[in-house]
Amino acid sequence: MKIQMIVREWLFFTIAPCDAAEPWQLGFQDAATPMMQGIIDLHHDIFFFLILILVFVSWILVRALWHFHYKKNPIPQRIVHGTTIEIIRTIFPSIILMFIAIPSFALLYSMDEVVVDPAITIKAIGHQWYRTYEYSDYNSSDEQSLTFDSYMIPEDDPELGQSRLLEVDNRVVVPAKTHIRIIVTSADVLHSWAVPSSGVKCDAVPGRLNQTSILVQREGVYYGQCSEICGTNHAFMPIVVEAVSRKDYGSRVSNQLIPQTGEA
Repeated sequence: MKIQMIVREWLFFTIAPCDAAEPWQLGFQDAATPMMQGIIDLHHDIFFFLILILVFVSWILVRALWHFHYKKNPIPQRIVHGTTIEIIRTIFPSIILMFIAIPSFALLYSMDEVVVDPAITIKAIGHQWYRTYEYSDYNSSDEQSLTFDSYMIPEDDPELGQSRLLEVDNRVVVPAKTHIRIIVTSADVLHSWAVPSSGVKCDAVPGRLNQTSILVQREGVYYGQCSEICGTNHAFMPIVVEAVSRKDYGSRVSNQLIPQTGEA
């Protein structure tokens, strides 16, 4: 029985999507959007060039130390100029930088693009130290947007299965495979709306509206945190985005968000 539990835990942590930070994690969280997948692919491509350069430079250093040791060459040679080697060491790095720059700029400009006609617009307002979310596409009878606050669940009050210091009382529910626009601002000091699995980090600046777009490709729960130091409880205002199917999203909006807004 104990072996079966260990095997199940191993399968869960190795096969299940990684949508929150894990102990001793060194890599990225699993991508939930095309933007994050592009960031991971670019990282892998650049890491390939990095390994090639590391191996080449290490080989040159070891070869120089071996062949030009003072015991083998008591009288050192003086190399003043080498046209060939200078041309090679100028052109070759330029080619590498070009191969890195082209996909980098393509990804950078794609991250700056905002969907012209999004299906849903959500406004995230940062406070010390909680967040307010507005679903401006759904208005109640008094023409007010669906609004709710999102607070972190206290460390001593989580339910079974909830992540410590990452879970909130009201999650941001979004439909999967749908273009969503996120408008980010702040009511007091600098904050940041960052969800690693979606590849989004948008600063919340008082008096200014910043916007970004996401397209969550799979259902799941994605965790993030404030990434701008905003005061004493900076580490205690997490972000939880729950992506559900379009059918479930419609029922969640009608059954949960609208009654809460009516009571408010």
